[in-house]
Amino acid sequence: MNIWIPLAAIVLLAIAGVPIWLAMVCGLIPYFGILSPIPAQIIIQRIVNTVESQSYLAIPLFVTSGVIMNYAGISSRLLDLADALVGHLPGGLGHCNVLLSVLMGGVSGSAAADAAMESKILVPEMEKRGYDREFSGAVTIASSLITPIIPPGMGLIMYAFATNTSVGQIFCAGYVAGLLAMILQMIYVYFVSKKRGYKGNRTHMASAREIGHLAWKALPALLLPFGLIMMLRMGVATATEVGAICCVYAFVVGVFVYKEIKISQLWKMMVESLTGTATVMVLVCAAAPLSYFMTYEGIPQQLTNSILTSGMGKWGFVLLINVILLVIGMFMEGGAPLIILAPLFAPIAKGFGYPLVTLGILMDFNLGIGNMTPPFGIVLYQVKGIINVNFGKLVKECLPFIVIMLIVLAVISFCPDFTMFLPRLVYGLK
Repeated sequence: MNIWIPLAAIVLLAIAGVPIWLAMVCGLIPYFGILSPIPAQIIIQRIVNTVESQSYLAIPLFVTSGVIMNYAGISSRLLDLADALVGHLPGGLGHCNVLLSVLMGGVSGSAAADAAMESKILVPEMEKRGYDREFSGAVTIASSLITPIIPPGMGLIMYAFATNTSVGQIFCAGYVAGLLAMILQMIYVYFVSKKRGYKGNRTHMASAREIGHLAWKALPALLLPFGLIMMLRMGVATATEVGAICCVYAFVVGVFVYKEIKISQLWKMMVESLTGTATVMVLVCAAAPLSYFMTYEGIPQQLTNSILTSGMGKWGFVLLINVILLVIGMFMEGGAPLIILAPLFAPIAKGFGYPLVTLGILMDFNLGIGNMTPPFGIVLYQVKGIINVNFGKLVKECLPFIVIMLIVLAVISFCPDFTMFLPRLVYGLK
């Protein structure tokens, strides 16, 4: 009975509108020191221990590298390259929107950041060229789901640390899932564009020389995600050290290669880095005492034993967690449920022989679908506010993309060999 009181308190506080990190901490106060013999000071102790963990130093470093890259002039070079590659197709700017999200994954690693950037840059241009504003917004929202699963997505890093999974392997799997989502989205954009008469913004495909020139200009950004994989695979650096290298690399590119980072921007970059780090770390820290509570009460072990002996089977378990995550994702931003649920689901998946790397992609992508799903999709409302469209019409344009993303989710979930292809190839796994 004791375990249900703090869990119920956390849920009620979250429903009441209390920030989820505060709900997690406050909901545990009745348990520690009152319902259990453990003193309440353990809450502060677990939070402090988390902050002092060297592993989590990777989070502020990757956040900072993303902020620096955004100021370094990377996005404009990547957009030019995307336009050269797919701008000639029917719905050229729609394809650019999707491809840019894939290319930006290694830079921003954030669905919200990617959606905000493309809403301001691409949506107005798409509208000028005759695209419906609602369709332009839907493409922007849907393509932003790809960004977090392309390295170095922050959700992938958080999951890897929470479940003691290889960061490099989960990065490799992210590429596979992200490229599948990109292909299916671009196919849909093509057919809608043919039907509605959305023309390409180029009369013909760019020449090999022009593509090569634009690829050379964007090379510093294109090298970043592949460099991450190689450094991690070869053991040259740990995830934390790779984060530090990314910061230095991004700064050098912005100052000396593209020459777009100015001294006047340094303070603003520091503030954005601190804000972004605080947003992530406050969830990580709040989850630490919750994890201690669940471990002390043996909740993961009990849940694992119950499901393994229920006769549900591996695929029943995969279906169950997908349904749970889809519901949660409609109401909560992905970071909090990822941190809370990953340590619960990982032991069960391991018991069924389900790859933890695939589970991480499944969870991150599934919760991301909630970002564009009513009633509380965070990116849905963000883009709606930026481009100022009717909410109902925007949702209607998003529905086919949601179906596409559910198809991608089904492939990720029930064909784990698909997502594990690249990790096995790079790491020599069986």
